[in-house]
Amino acid sequence: MNEEKKLMAGDIRAEERKAALSIEVSHSSTFCHSSSILQRSSFSAPIGLLAGAGRFPIVFAEKARQAGIPVVCVGVRDAASPELIGLTHRFHWTGVAQLGRVIRCFKREGVERAVIAGKILKSVVHTRWRVWRLRPDWRMIRFWFSRSRKDNRDDNLLLGLIEEFARDGIYFESALNLCPELLVKSGILTRRKPTAGEVHDIEFGWELAKEMGRLDIGQSIAVKERTVLAVEAIEGTDRAIARAGELCRSGNFTVVKVAKPQQDMRFDVPTVGCSTIETLRQAGGRVLAIEAGKTILLDETETLALADKYGITIVAR
Repeated sequence: MNEEKKLMAGDIRAEERKAALSIEVSHSSTFCHSSSILQRSSFSAPIGLLAGAGRFPIVFAEKARQAGIPVVCVGVRDAASPELIGLTHRFHWTGVAQLGRVIRCFKREGVERAVIAGKILKSVVHTRWRVWRLRPDWRMIRFWFSRSRKDNRDDNLLLGLIEEFARDGIYFESALNLCPELLVKSGILTRRKPTAGEVHDIEFGWELAKEMGRLDIGQSIAVKERTVLAVEAIEGTDRAIARAGELCRSGNFTVVKVAKPQQDMRFDVPTVGCSTIETLRQAGGRVLAIEAGKTILLDETETLALADKYGITIVAR
């Protein structure tokens, strides 16, 4: 009898430990969740989409609709596309500095998991009379002045914002959990292959671009004959490419765009598409080198066809 009681007590303790472990796993981290809501077969709650500029938010919304996932989208005014209104279950506009409004919109719609997609240029922070133009709400003002920060580089800002959402029970995941096929695969993707000199430029630019990423300065660098023409910073890739074209009138330069060594796949993932190729052609560039498995290639068929039309090489490595 005593042995039976010991066994029963042992079973109870084992169950208690199992239950405790289950609770611990489900609440383990703001940033790491073992079972993504985007990968589950049933979707009882909507997914939130904080949308900036570009095609990525549209592609995500289309994919979610095909999968039967209701999307509550909060689009940043003057950045997000109005096309998202017809693609999502619920849509709200917000100002870039209205953090409290975004949180309220998501909470009102029952959003517990969200993604960030699209570009928001940080240069808006440095406009004249920025307080009046951006009209930050109280939640944003409190966040901006109360957070402990070493600087205002992208990772520090975005990770701080993600923590702020988590205070209200909203956790951000990578949009790529739903559409991993957007990540480019390794290889020479176009008909034209890089010359030996261009390969040297890719290798030269790759090391420098990775260092710029480590410092959280930018993702892209333009080079020719192992000389740096332009480094991306706050202006974004397209304007950095245009600047390289202005400084290299002979053209035929190489652009290298990579992920940061410490890349968080929830935000600011390197992205290229048709607009990148158009900008590269207008600036006189000849080669685009991107990082396989960590770069989003939007509208792949159209982008590669456009590159072939212009005789531009795209290499993923």
